[in-house]
Amino acid sequence: MRFLHTSDWHLGRQFYGQSLEADHDAILEQVFEALVAHKADALIIAGDIYDRASPPATAVRQFNNFIQRVASKTEAAIVLIAGNHDSGDRIGSMGLVADSNRALIRGPLMANERPLLLEDEHGVVAFSALPFGYEYAARECFEVTDIETPADVIKAQINAAKINVSDGARWVVTAHAWVSGASPSESERSLGRTVGGIETVSASVFEGADYVALGHLHRPQNIEADHIRYSGSPLAFGFDESDAKKSMSLIDMDASGDITMTEIPFTPIRQVRILRGKLSDLLASGEPSDDFVKVILTDENRLIDPMKQIRGLYPNASALSYERDETPHNVKTTNVVTSSLTQPTEVINEFLTHVRGSAKTEQEAAIIDASLAKLSEAET
Repeated sequence: MRFLHTSDWHLGRQFYGQSLEADHDAILEQVFEALVAHKADALIIAGDIYDRASPPATAVRQFNNFIQRVASKTEAAIVLIAGNHDSGDRIGSMGLVADSNRALIRGPLMANERPLLLEDEHGVVAFSALPFGYEYAARECFEVTDIETPADVIKAQINAAKINVSDGARWVVTAHAWVSGASPSESERSLGRTVGGIETVSASVFEGADYVALGHLHRPQNIEADHIRYSGSPLAFGFDESDAKKSMSLIDMDASGDITMTEIPFTPIRQVRILRGKLSDLLASGEPSDDFVKVILTDENRLIDPMKQIRGLYPNASALSYERDETPHNVKTTNVVTSSLTQPTEVINEFLTHVRGSAKTEQEAAIIDASLAKLSEAET
């Protein structure tokens, strides 16, 4: 059995106010091409299809066109779930008209979680889809009162799904959760609504599954074992992900349920980059680019409207800061004051040396002397 694992598309999202519609078009094209080229039996989308519960109409059309294309031009089954950014009801409504032999779509939680059954030459593979749900929704769905954390929600979902997986079937679980030990990014939204609640889920809760297709965290990574994996988001949604290599996960499952994973890299039309250096150097050495850029200036003094100059080369420059503002000063406290208060110029010089690590310059000395002279005249 071969299937393609993706997640966290976040259609409709913007990057620092800039539309990502064209970027998502390119990504969806690459997903479709991978399905065709690798003849995948199924496509998994592990939640956060949209960036918000009420996505813009352009994002809905974008997704609908993609799904229609997959349905009409490939043989791949579709397994998708709602994530914490999605409206469960919106995602669930897609399943009302879907072919139940080829699609498993889960929006709201379900107490009787039945899998999608696909067959290959080795027998049956059961795909269970566990959408994201908050604790209050899980208590109502499963009719229990002791669900207090996201971990409790997942446990209840797993127990409900296991009942409908027959002995001997290989089992694939799709879920949207934060598994303990995983590395998050800045762009993910918290899953918990309880004050002081435990947000993470132990990997052990998925015991019995041959592969766990996870969504929510945006960096591709395995958790504790090769068969428990985040595919990650297809695009970087923050500058902390500028070094992240985005990919889809192509999974081959053999007769015993063992898997082989192949990363298929995404090629975004615009990269997310961080540039560091003096403004003059960046302007002299830079090449024009549409990439999303954050600039960290190492100039000692603040400059006049540097972003305007940067955007001459990088029209999508999105953030600018100074290195000295990003690096906290290592201020050493001391009780020793060597200058006398009767020598104000020396007190000021000692203060500058203590705070910034360098004494006053000639220009600063002239300003200090002139200011002190004015004060002295005013006193007399």
